[in-house]
Amino acid sequence: MCKLALAALLLMPSFLPGQGNLLTVTPPPKQSAKKNTVLTTKLDVRLRPGYHVNSNTPADDYLIPLRLTWATSPLEVQQVSYPKPEMEKYEFSEKPISVFSGGFAITTRFKVPAGAAPGMMIITGKLRYQACSNKECFPPKTLEVKLPVDIVN
Repeated sequence: MCKLALAALLLMPSFLPGQGNLLTVTPPPKQSAKKNTVLTTKLDVRLRPGYHVNSNTPADDYLIPLRLTWATSPLEVQQVSYPKPEMEKYEFSEKPISVFSGGFAITTRFKVPAGAAPGMMIITGKLRYQACSNKECFPPKTLEVKLPVDIVN
């Protein structure tokens, strides 16, 4: 009985090889920004074909939204903007759900305060998501993202 239970666990989707590569983020390039301006940066995200993530505004409360958050830094987050989601119907849902698939970008606007110290800094963020196929969803994951910013006078 134990061997059968172990075999079932090994065949569950969350244990399949490559599941960690369903979503990738292209590291953003170094940005330069002047004090007392607004810096707009784009995070490029790509999902493997045949997979999607819930949008930042999922159709149901129990669905885990895609969410990009930034750690406190000298820069102030003004707005995080997501693309327009697609409404898709899948085998596991009774009604269409709000999703992102393929490649898309998430844009963030940062205010560079007048008192920001000049020089290079790394702003860290977290992208939380739940990847799904057309039949099932995998456990939620969080990716760390790093944005290099050079504050210039």
